[in-house]
Amino acid sequence: MLIHPWDAPRDDTEWQTWLAAHDFGQLAVNGLPGEPPTVQPLHFAYDAERAEVVTHFARPNPLWAALEADPQVLLSVVDDYVYVPGPWQAAPGSAAEHGVPTSFYAAVQLRCTAHVVDDPAENAGLLNRQLAHFQPAGGSARATPDGPPYGRMLPGIRGLRLEITGVRAKFKYAGQKPEEVRERIASGLAQRRGPRDEAAREHLMRRRNG
Repeated sequence: MLIHPWDAPRDDTEWQTWLAAHDFGQLAVNGLPGEPPTVQPLHFAYDAERAEVVTHFARPNPLWAALEADPQVLLSVVDDYVYVPGPWQAAPGSAAEHGVPTSFYAAVQLRCTAHVVDDPAENAGLLNRQLAHFQPAGGSARATPDGPPYGRMLPGIRGLRLEITGVRAKFKYAGQKPEEVRERIASGLAQRRGPRDEAAREHLMRRRNG
């Protein structure tokens, strides 16, 4: 992922705050010899204090063999993406039709070392951490290695801890554009009111003012 200086996060807090509100992405695992990479969509729970991500998959999932062959993986999370029409991007004093269309988006890529978890008690603990993230109000029984309702289901899954070893983050929101252009883009997003337009506009305004 190319990251220009104007698209880089201001500090670690910026990408950590954004990631804390995003818990669905794609896990890229290096393929076995002669095979392409495996890409698995997933919900996950990010733990900033432990610098890790936790999740789980069904035991028959084909990614396990690739994970065991090479535990170095990449978790990619992308959101707040919008299409920006060319006229919005036109340089001051130039013809609107000469503006270059582009995409805005926020992205965080976590390089991780994967640790497969098969111990029933540890798996139950990972599930409870995920439940606490996705259902903070409760409503589901706690997982235990041998009790109902989840104990009998644990053999059907394998847990996964992703130890974060590197981070690349990008917030592509016209950071290099003149103020006049950024104002025009912000106005266009506010008027269009399409999916994710408001989130993109907030990023643009926040980073302009930051």
